[in-house]
Amino acid sequence: MDDRPLFILAGNRSYVNRGCEAIVRGTVKILKESFKDPQFICISHFQNENQFRKQCEEENEDTITHLASITHLPSWGLTKKGAIRSFWKPETWQAVYQYFFDRDAFFEVYRDMLPFLDTASAVLSIGGDNYSLDYGVPASYTALDDLVLAHDKPLAIWGASVGPFSASPEYERYMSDHLRKVTGIFARESATIKYLENIGITRNVYPVADPAFVMEPVEPAGIEESLPIEKGAIGLNLSPLMANYVSRGDIVEWTRIAASIISAVARTTEMPVYLIPHVTFLDSDDFIFLQKAVSQIPDTNRNIMVVPPVYNAAETKWIISRMAVFAGARTHATIASLSSGVPTLSFAYSIKARGINQDIFGHTRYCMEPEDLDAKTVTDRILSLMDGTAVIKRDLHERIPEIQCSARYAGLELKRILGKNTST
Repeated sequence: MDDRPLFILAGNRSYVNRGCEAIVRGTVKILKESFKDPQFICISHFQNENQFRKQCEEENEDTITHLASITHLPSWGLTKKGAIRSFWKPETWQAVYQYFFDRDAFFEVYRDMLPFLDTASAVLSIGGDNYSLDYGVPASYTALDDLVLAHDKPLAIWGASVGPFSASPEYERYMSDHLRKVTGIFARESATIKYLENIGITRNVYPVADPAFVMEPVEPAGIEESLPIEKGAIGLNLSPLMANYVSRGDIVEWTRIAASIISAVARTTEMPVYLIPHVTFLDSDDFIFLQKAVSQIPDTNRNIMVVPPVYNAAETKWIISRMAVFAGARTHATIASLSSGVPTLSFAYSIKARGINQDIFGHTRYCMEPEDLDAKTVTDRILSLMDGTAVIKRDLHERIPEIQCSARYAGLELKRILGKNTST
């Protein structure tokens, strides 16, 4: 009989979001430190079968085999393309009906998880900011919670930002009731904790840090030949998602603004600029967006380089760690930078960036609001970072080990909650 603890990591998206990969990497590391020889089932949302197959093939955990520490499974959901291709099948029409009219259809999304629930020690709902209104009502994630709790299994919302839901008071009341039922909310920053307190949730909340803070960087093989990193480089991460906050969803306008920011930073600092994609989903691809922005810069500066999306999360973190300063939109791109001791400017459009900065520095002066993103203001803020490099590096040197301890504390606290007596 296999008595190793089994953890189901559910609700994440695929590794083409390097932040989702970083969460898995950090979580596996944390739980391996707190539990003896744990196993992991990672059930994630993939956009297509190729993404799933590629992730399985490229999994770089050093103990990966079919029966080793981590196994990947796909969630199941109705896609427009799949429905069109199989429109003649009765089960397709049944799925369409369930998708629009039957809340229990969300349970079907996690059907591959069910055979493992009876033997699981706990289910960790991972993904960082799934429990918010940033991407719509999180119905599939609350359904995941309900499914796990109905099977009388511990359910942890893991290393997450939660809320706010105040834009919809009725939904906020529903979430307040729902979140009270969760075994543990492992909140990755103080802004989430404060919000949860404001809606009356304290008993099951545990302050931690994002698990990605403990992911180790890995130098990509052959990078000195394929992408040499120049000294004093500036790293930038700009995402198409920011159009929703900067230009009211006008991607053309946001691309123009991004091009002006990139050009101004390169021209004013006279330093090499590396544009570093961190998410390359089919519908939200940083790499394609950055290429389009660069194509709009007249007489493109030779010191502007778009990093190809061929590096995994740990390798991307290594590239970011070589920057003199970094400015980014994607939360886990900034976590990679901050945890590497790089002075970092966060383009903050939600609770998570401000909360993480507050916890590290005690202020949010290194955050920029979407309405402030223009070429001159961003360039001025980057110059300010460069001027304050020594002080910022000192602060990060002091604080990041404490933040990483907070991330590791999540494993110890989960072990306590589960009542485990296994040795580490």
